[in-house]
Amino acid sequence: MITAARNYLVFLRRCARIAFVGDWRYYAWMGALTVVALFGLNAYAKQLVHGLAVTGMSDEVSWGVYIANFTFLVGVAAAAVMMVIPVYIYDNEELHDLVIFGELLAVAAIIMCLAFVTVDLGRPDRFWHLIPGLGQMNFPRSMLSWDVLVLNGYLLLNVHICGYLLYCRYQSKKPAKWFYIPFVFTAILWAVSIHTVTAFLYVGLGGRPFWNASIVGPRFLASAFTAGPAIIILALQIIRHFTNYRITDKALLTLRSIVQVSMIINVFLLVCEVFKEFYSGTTHGASAKYLFFGLHGHHALVPWIWTAITFNLIAMVILLLPVSRGLKYLNVACGLSIVGIWIEKGMGLVIPGFIPTPLGAIVDYVPSLNETLVCLGIWAFGLLCYTIFLRMSVPILQGRLSKANEGRPEIQGDEPLAPLSAHTPH
Repeated sequence: MITAARNYLVFLRRCARIAFVGDWRYYAWMGALTVVALFGLNAYAKQLVHGLAVTGMSDEVSWGVYIANFTFLVGVAAAAVMMVIPVYIYDNEELHDLVIFGELLAVAAIIMCLAFVTVDLGRPDRFWHLIPGLGQMNFPRSMLSWDVLVLNGYLLLNVHICGYLLYCRYQSKKPAKWFYIPFVFTAILWAVSIHTVTAFLYVGLGGRPFWNASIVGPRFLASAFTAGPAIIILALQIIRHFTNYRITDKALLTLRSIVQVSMIINVFLLVCEVFKEFYSGTTHGASAKYLFFGLHGHHALVPWIWTAITFNLIAMVILLLPVSRGLKYLNVACGLSIVGIWIEKGMGLVIPGFIPTPLGAIVDYVPSLNETLVCLGIWAFGLLCYTIFLRMSVPILQGRLSKANEGRPEIQGDEPLAPLSAHTPH
C-alpha cells in the first residue's frame, strides 16, 4: 500500500512538472491565457466587493451572460459521450485512442460550468446551504439540487476514467475492465442527464412561457451533440499539428457524421419551436417576437439571433455537401456551428425568457465590461486547464512519460514527439 501510494505520488509529480515544460509557443499561449484569467479574477474581485450591480443584470433580467455560457458549456461537456459511444458500444478503432481527449474536454467544460455558476451567485459564501448535513439541499424537490448532483457527479466520473486509464498507461499495465467500464456506461447515461436537467431548470419555471416547451430538452441535446464534437474536431487538429500524435482524417470524418446529423436535427427542432411560437398568435409569443423581430422599438437581440440562424444554416449546408469531407470546409462548418449554437443557446435562449416581464415591462440587457471580463477570464482558465491536461496526457499515451523511464531526465519542451507506437489500453 505504501509503495503504491509512493508510485502514484511520483506519477502526479512528474505530470505536474511536464505541465510547465514546453517551447516558446507553449509558453506564449499559456502566458496569454494566464493574463486573461487574471484580468477575469480581478473583475470578479470587484464584483464580490460591489455586488451584481457591476453587471448588466437587474431585477427584471436576473440571468445574463453567465448563465448563457453555463448552458452552452454543459452541452460541450455532455457531448463527450459522442466519442465514448462509438468506442465502447460500436468498437470504433479510429476513435479508440482519442476518446480520452473528449473526456478531458468534458472535465475542463464542467470546471468552467461550476465557475460560471459561482460567479452568478450574489453571495457565493452562502453556497454551504446546499451541502447536505450543513444546510438543506431540498432534494428531490429542487431542480437546483438535481443540477448540483449531476454536474459534480459527471465531473467525478470523467476524472476517475481519465485518471485511471492514464495511470495504467503510465505503468504499462492493462486496465481492469471492472474498475472503469461500469463507470464509462454510467457516464454515457449521466451525460444525457446533465443537459436534460439543465433544460428542466428552464422548463420548470411556469412564469416564463418562452421556456415552457417540452421540446427544450431535445433541442439542448441536439445542439450539444453538434457543438461539442465540432469543438473536438478542431481540438484534435490542433493536437495533431503541434505534436506527432497520430490522428487520422477518418477519425475526424467520423465525428463529422455526428455533427452533420445533429445539426439537421437541431435546425428541425428550431423550426418546430418557431412554428409553435408564431402560428398560435397568443400573447405568450411576445418573447419570441422580441427575439426575432423586436418588440415596441426594442431590437437588442434581433441581429444576434439572425446571425446565429444564418451561421447554423450555412454550416448545415456545408456539412450536407461532399466538400465537407475536406478539412478546410469542415473547419469552417465547425466554426460556424460553434458560434451559431453559442448565440442560440446563450443570448437567444436566456434573455428573451425575461422579456417582457410578468408586468409587461421591456428591459434590454447588455453585459457590462466587468461581466465580459469575468466571462473571458473563465474561458481562459478553462482553456488553460485543457491545455495542461493535454500536455500531461499526450506524452503518457505515446509512452514517452512512463514508469519505465522514471529515473531519466524529464521530457524537454523542444523534443519532438514520437509517433504513437501502440494503442492506448481501454
